[in-house]
Amino acid sequence: MRNQGQIYIALLIIIAGILLLLGNLFNINLWAFCFPVGLILLGIFVLLRPRMAAPGTHSHMMLIGDFNRAGPGELAAEEYWGFIVDANYDLTKYDIPPGETIIRGYSFIGDAEIFAPADAGVAINGSSFITTLTVNGEKEQESFLAPLHWKSDGYKMAERRIRFDLTQFIGDLKLRTF
Repeated sequence: MRNQGQIYIALLIIIAGILLLLGNLFNINLWAFCFPVGLILLGIFVLLRPRMAAPGTHSHMMLIGDFNRAGPGELAAEEYWGFIVDANYDLTKYDIPPGETIIRGYSFIGDAEIFAPADAGVAINGSSFITTLTVNGEKEQESFLAPLHWKSDGYKMAERRIRFDLTQFIGDLKLRTF
């Protein structure tokens, strides 16, 4: 299964390369056209994105900031969008429903710290230019221009599962289980 975030990053890089090449070949200032069009498209995306998310998914948008989640309460599917995001998930106090709960995060620079109960299965899928994953204080994986996939032992058999799908340009991911 391909990660959608990886496809979006690849398309963005290809489009930027084509625009730079056309600008150099024809001596045209494409920035004067692309920047306003980009802002218009970004505004339309911000307006329509919450309606594009799956039903029951909470959607949050921010430019720069902290995104903190801690219980008590029931964990629900959600996604966050931002430019520079410091996301902290303390799942130890949440009531995690049976089945799989999906949390998606999209940012340019992202730092995600996850505290999960040991009896819940956790999966992390990351698409980034540069990604570092640390699990319980030990560096687990580093990737450069490659997707990152990690699952806790027994993830598929766990009654309660949490899957993080994170798309970032530069990502630092930390997971601690208790």
